[in-house]
Amino acid sequence: MSTTQGARARARIEVTAAIKDEARRQLAAEGAAKLSLRAVARALGMVSSALYRYFPSRDELLTALIIDAYDSLGEAAEAAHGAVADTDHVRRWTAVCEAARAWALAHPHEYALIYGSPVPGYAAPETTVPAASRVGLLLIGIVRDAHQGPGLADLPLSAELRPEAERMAADLAPDLPPEAAVALVAAWAELFGLVGFELFGQFHRVVEDRETFFRHAAARLAHGVGLRP
Repeated sequence: MSTTQGARARARIEVTAAIKDEARRQLAAEGAAKLSLRAVARALGMVSSALYRYFPSRDELLTALIIDAYDSLGEAAEAAHGAVADTDHVRRWTAVCEAARAWALAHPHEYALIYGSPVPGYAAPETTVPAASRVGLLLIGIVRDAHQGPGLADLPLSAELRPEAERMAADLAPDLPPEAAVALVAAWAELFGLVGFELFGQFHRVVEDRETFFRHAAARLAHGVGLRP
């Protein structure tokens, strides 16, 4: 790459980052539904036509912000998970959960973007799936390691739910029993429900020591997916 090409590439990276930073400021101030390319361009002193060379539409900018948010959350969870001994499955699980909560509290507007109310008129494309899957894949991996190692505790499953459980297992983790697949999906939903309740104020005047409460709830989720202490 020539010196000129290298300078252009660096400039594009810098401008792209500036656009995203301003868009995040607008998310914090106005919410995702009011995100506007024209407003971002105006705040950066750019003409709209110049900004469109980086993000041709509001939806493409939203998609970039969503992927960044999921990746940031995933990186935080993976770092916390990597700091725990492989054989301590419950602690690996709770470390991922606690990292997700800590990230959400530090990035409330980005959390709201990916786990809050849907943005009217926006449908996330398939390109968001790999980033969105990072935390879930970590949790599946912990349960898989436990299943292949010391084994999972017995998990209840009704005959009525078994066909759906088998479908879920085939889609998400074919090497896990259907009971574990159902428990994992429920725990994933409960994890982000707990985080969302705290972040969006539903625990006000209900839970005071929220860190201790969350740690206890995360441990219960670990037991709920069959992890043994």
